[in-house]
Amino acid sequence: MNILHINQSDIGGGAAIAAYRLHQSLLAKEGVSSKLLVGESLISDPRVDIIHQNIHLNKQLFRFNGRLGLLYINILSTFDIPNHPFYQEADILNFHNLHGANSWFNYLAISKITQNKPTVFTLHDMWGFTGHCAYSYDCDRWKSGCGKCPYPNIYPSIYRDNTNLEWKLKNWVYSKSNLVIVAPSHWLTEQAQASMLGRFPIHHIPYGIDTDAYRPLDRQLCKAVLDIPQDKKVLLFGVTSLKDHRKGGDLLLKALKQLPPSLKSNIVLLTFGNSNEAFRSELGMPIISLGYINSDRLKSIAYSAADLFILPTRADNLPLVLQESMSCGTPMVSFDIGGVRDIVRPSISGYLATPENTEDFGHGIVKLLEDDNLRLNMSKNCRAIAVEEYPLHLQSDRYTELYQQILL
Repeated sequence: MNILHINQSDIGGGAAIAAYRLHQSLLAKEGVSSKLLVGESLISDPRVDIIHQNIHLNKQLFRFNGRLGLLYINILSTFDIPNHPFYQEADILNFHNLHGANSWFNYLAISKITQNKPTVFTLHDMWGFTGHCAYSYDCDRWKSGCGKCPYPNIYPSIYRDNTNLEWKLKNWVYSKSNLVIVAPSHWLTEQAQASMLGRFPIHHIPYGIDTDAYRPLDRQLCKAVLDIPQDKKVLLFGVTSLKDHRKGGDLLLKALKQLPPSLKSNIVLLTFGNSNEAFRSELGMPIISLGYINSDRLKSIAYSAADLFILPTRADNLPLVLQESMSCGTPMVSFDIGGVRDIVRPSISGYLATPENTEDFGHGIVKLLEDDNLRLNMSKNCRAIAVEEYPLHLQSDRYTELYQQILL
């Protein structure tokens, strides 16, 4: 069975990493071949190739459709995908993230691409059924046709509100397409069922994680490796720009500022991701920044050194960082939005705060940091859930079974 994954990138971003992990786990199965066709490639791999673009033509055409608020329909190279050897060798296709900061895929080509190849469309956000956005927050206009968009500036932003037209174009394309939908979280599964994609079969298959690579390590040793004092409590989070509304950096700052002074004096902040001096200058707490990490081993050390992983996200599907934290046995504090509840289970694996409520978020941090026994029980629960529900082999088994059903 030959699988071709079509994605924005091979390993650049959360959706790409999730798809690449699936690709690797499929390769470990007997009788299964897996390849990737992507908009950008960051690794050298004979099983990965890029969709070549006419950048000059794309830019010229974007001068027209971009100003109309219609993204990606200027990418003509998408219609040539059926000529690629990877496509021709494939028995079944698996779409992943079809949008991106850099234009690379024209959704108007979906019907042509799927005409002769049955296709699974794995949703990594809401973009597949909205008039432009990856997450709609409190807006549900995507259920009835979009238009009068309340959030034209959120990713991917548009110059003009033609969301009703883009919604209609997607709906028209899907009416002529051969798709089976997969959603990684219960929340996104429910959203898809209520959307234009509800015409297709919809399956819930969570992301998988390598529970051998992400596993609990000795906390004292991990602290020593990272030069963290043994008597300090450790909060871990991925640093993002304070301007990234969805990631909630501004909410995190407010929550941490509200912590009791006696507790703050006993906390070290451990961060990975893009550095942001605003956290250091405004919080007045010791911060150890690991920068961008692509090593599973180093990330496991960071998770294992932490007492809590904190994620102040405003909108998310099934965050990989929460899966990684869970697999390493590190309890989590986050907001009760999207698919976060699948992983952060109240009183079991972490604390879910009321969305946007920084006081409640801070309360969750205090509650878990001050109760060592509660954290210990949560840590055991986290690891047990990860091993039982999210191992990579279980994900690849589910996908393989789905592929086989489609091909019958």
